[in-house]
Amino acid sequence: MAVEHDAHSLTKYGWIVCLWVLTVSFQYGYHTSALNQLQAVLTCKVTNENYPLHYGLPTCIPMSDTTFSVVTSMFTVGGLCGSIFANVAMDRWGRKGATRASAGLTAAGAALTGLSASVSPLIVGRFLVGAGAGLGICISPIYLSEIAPSKIKGNIGVLTQMAIVVGIMVTQLMGFRFATPREWRVVPFASSALSILQFLIAPLMIESPSYLQRHGMIEQQKAAIRSIWGIQHRIDLEEHDGQEPLLSGSEGAQIDHRASVTVPRLLSTPELRRPLLIITFAMLSQQISGINAVLYYSNDILSKSLPEFAAYVSLAITIVNFLMTFPPIFLIERVGRKQLLQLSVGGALISHLAVGYGLDSGFATLSSIAITTFVMSFAIGLGPVPFVIIPEVAPIYASSAISSLGLSLNWIINFIVGLIFLPLRNLLASGDPTKEGRVFYVFAVVLLSSTFILSRLYRG
Repeated sequence: MAVEHDAHSLTKYGWIVCLWVLTVSFQYGYHTSALNQLQAVLTCKVTNENYPLHYGLPTCIPMSDTTFSVVTSMFTVGGLCGSIFANVAMDRWGRKGATRASAGLTAAGAALTGLSASVSPLIVGRFLVGAGAGLGICISPIYLSEIAPSKIKGNIGVLTQMAIVVGIMVTQLMGFRFATPREWRVVPFASSALSILQFLIAPLMIESPSYLQRHGMIEQQKAAIRSIWGIQHRIDLEEHDGQEPLLSGSEGAQIDHRASVTVPRLLSTPELRRPLLIITFAMLSQQISGINAVLYYSNDILSKSLPEFAAYVSLAITIVNFLMTFPPIFLIERVGRKQLLQLSVGGALISHLAVGYGLDSGFATLSSIAITTFVMSFAIGLGPVPFVIIPEVAPIYASSAISSLGLSLNWIINFIVGLIFLPLRNLLASGDPTKEGRVFYVFAVVLLSSTFILSRLYRG
């Protein structure tokens, strides 16, 4: 079954659907750093009021750094669980239904976080928002690709990464304003309110035309296409589906294009191994680049060489990360996915070497500039491109399974990098502050190896 169209953009309603879908990516970024700014006030380290009640709830929840780390990491655990089950959710409930489920989990988890009076509900709340984020980050790239006109799929696909970065920016700015004993709960409550709104307006959104097509809902598909593209389409029922074959030759010809692929079947189907490997190494490269280590620990990395300015450099990094998400929107269709990825990796490798040399040699200015250029390099390619290519290299009948498996790996590597970065740095430095840059050489070597394999697999 094929759909022919000549749309060059979305209708106003189509853009509204995009914004609705991108809310789950926004929440992913929001909760990635939601507790960072609140840590001191949340854990009772900045209050002398003996933990009084405010509207029946304590103004803080006493906990050690270890306990706070557990609370924070539950977001990653929940994210992994959400990504693992994303394939089932998307195929059973559709893209729209799975997005609504993500919104429901986030709304419940954020509300529970805001209402917490002890550590246990905080842990459950973080797990739920993580599950919502893990589910949502699998859905968003596929949903956007399936509602976007072919000529601007790449441009719209980049918006997933932009929404994540905007979420990080917003929660940090809110932290500056609401990081007080009586107001910190506003941060999770705001997230819950947004997800409740997303959940409630779901009936007004359209299902993905590709999903409707694959399930034989032709009239609903036609209506969805008219509403988001604003033009009439010819639907040929004798052809397979609405996408060009993504694998050369006869690959995929023996697979039923209407049948969803489960993860076990995905792993055992030879025709799908190449797309799976591409997404695996794309997600691996994104996380082992060390971006989250830099975002998590930039203050610690620079504190010895720039004790007075480390916090300002960290703020600059966040701002740069936000600003540099705009160029890929315009460049990805003109430059190409693979070229943009190669440019990004090249900049990241040079930056890693410069950060390592600067830290080891005591050149604080060089280290600060290099960390900033690393974030810039990541934002133009390694950040957005892996999300963009998921629905492009994966046949439609296997996209949800490949997305689920790829994003599950993303969460796992994210967790591992965050866990080992500081211990690995300290191990390689052997207690010598002038050798703390060595860890960046390790990240450079691993990133180079991963992206070399990716470049051999991905034709772009």
